[in-house]
Amino acid sequence: MIVLITGPSGAGKSSFINRLMADNPRLAFSVSTTTRPMRAGESAGVDYDFVDETVFEHLVAENAFVEWARVHDNRYGTRRCRLDEMVAAGQIPVLDIDVQGGVNVIDMFGPELVSVFLFPPSWQELERRLRSRGTDSPEVIETRLRNARQEVGFAPRYRYWIVNDDLDAAVNRMKAVITAEECRREAFREAPLG
Repeated sequence: MIVLITGPSGAGKSSFINRLMADNPRLAFSVSTTTRPMRAGESAGVDYDFVDETVFEHLVAENAFVEWARVHDNRYGTRRCRLDEMVAAGQIPVLDIDVQGGVNVIDMFGPELVSVFLFPPSWQELERRLRSRGTDSPEVIETRLRNARQEVGFAPRYRYWIVNDDLDAAVNRMKAVITAEECRREAFREAPLG
C-alpha cells in the first residue's frame, strides 16, 4: 500500500500527516526533492531534500523520479529509490505531493494506491491559514489561492475525500480509510486460512 495525500496549499496536509504518522509506526513519510528554498524551521532530509535546478535536472535525466512537477515556480519530485526502500522494509509510504504529481502517481500505481484529497473547510479558512503562516508574501498567497481553485478541480481523480475541519476528526477518518484498505481482499497474498 502507498498512501497519497494531496490538497491545496493551506489545507493542513503537514499537520494532518504528522498526527496520522504519530499513531501508526508502519507509516513512513516519503521525503520529496525540491528546488524551493528551505523555510525557517525546516530540515534538509526531513522535510525535503533541497537541491538546486542543476541537480534536479540531472535527477530528471536519470529517471530518478516516480513523478515530478513545477509548482509555484519551484520543482518537486518523488524519488523512486525512496519508495522502493520503504516498501522493501514493510513500511507504508506516505506521499505529500501536489495535484499534478498526484494525478501522475494515480495513473502509475492504480488500485494499489490509496489516494486522498484533503480539503480545507472553506475558501475563507484556506485564505486565513495561508495568511496566518507568515511565510509568504501577499503575491505568493494570491498565487496559491488562485492555484487552489484549479487544484480542487482534480479532486474527482482521488478515491477518498477528507475535509480538514477539525484535525482530530479528519485524522480519525483517515485511520478508518487505512484500516479498510488493509482489509481489502487484494491486500492479501492468499486467503488467511488458505
